[in-house]
Amino acid sequence: MRQSLPIPIAIVLASLDPGGTEYQMSELACRLDPRIFDVHVVLLSGRGALRARVESCAVSIQEFPLTSFKSLAAGRQLARFASWCRAHHIRVVLASDFYANVFALPGAALAGVPVRIGSRRDVFIPERTPAQQRLQRLAYVFAHRVVANSTAAAERLIEEGVADSRVAQIGNGIDLDRFPAVASPARRRVITTVANLRPGKGHDVLLRAAARLVRRIPDARVRIVGDGSRRAELERDAAALRISAQVEFLGHRADVPAVLSASDIFAFPSFMEASPNALLEAMAAGLPIVATRVGGIPEIIEHERNGLLVPPGDERALAAALARLIERPALAARLAEQARRDVASHFSFDRMVGEFQELFLTELSARVAPEVLTWAASSGN
Repeated sequence: MRQSLPIPIAIVLASLDPGGTEYQMSELACRLDPRIFDVHVVLLSGRGALRARVESCAVSIQEFPLTSFKSLAAGRQLARFASWCRAHHIRVVLASDFYANVFALPGAALAGVPVRIGSRRDVFIPERTPAQQRLQRLAYVFAHRVVANSTAAAERLIEEGVADSRVAQIGNGIDLDRFPAVASPARRRVITTVANLRPGKGHDVLLRAAARLVRRIPDARVRIVGDGSRRAELERDAAALRISAQVEFLGHRADVPAVLSASDIFAFPSFMEASPNALLEAMAAGLPIVATRVGGIPEIIEHERNGLLVPPGDERALAAALARLIERPALAARLAEQARRDVASHFSFDRMVGEFQELFLTELSARVAPEVLTWAASSGN
């Protein structure tokens, strides 16, 4: 039987708190072709600053509150979710993060949803326990395909036992219009980083690098955008290094484009990343970048071409690279210009959304009705 259109799909997220995955998936929900898809957004927590954006475009936002996978309430919520999928004739479920994978993929299988897609948007999360890692690998069994946002994330999936044929790779997108290019200043002194203040992001390394840097360039300044569990510890570290006057903790900011436009250099000292949204935003803003050579970052930043790469955990190398950009403004401008060209060429939202639509329709044509793909093609999709 031919699938009716628009096709009901569900994008499942732990929350709509600010973060790379949440931003990417909220934009996907709002940019999918409404002639083809009725997009429902499913949340395991109703909170989040991005909720207003999703409410403006989703058919509905459904909440299935979940605090622990170990409680009886988790089983009840999973049964509720399966019942909701059946009642709304959901044809595609996209689980977007760890908690969504573990919750929604088995729930969608229980409901008989014909296309179930998991996600891998990280390479390694330090605070994730071995039991949680095993639980996610088990959840992937219920997925027809698993989307990785970088080659590094795809390779990790395969290492964990997901068949290569079940892995799809779709890179992140960025709205270039939100990030007017930064004018090249004669003196570059303000260094910014954007990331949640949690283990593995390398903020402690950046602080130690900053302590070295200010001995060489006293008027250098570091701005740390983001909040999280390590903030108090990092503020103590800055005080112990005697650089509290040179380091500003800005907390969560809704105006990241404006913060970047008032910056001179972007530092990203993380220990493990798949395809960090903050790095793409810095490229879009036209900032010269120093980042670590880990995970999927070298897929985005090519050393000496559109940025500088340093080993993770090496404050000496990080400080030296930052000093190099400060002391060689022509090099910094050249790297920044190339980074902005690269992000415009390879990381548009149009490209990302088109690849997701193609994946959804291809899987539907194989599992529901081939006419769906024909209809979409004839509509100019």
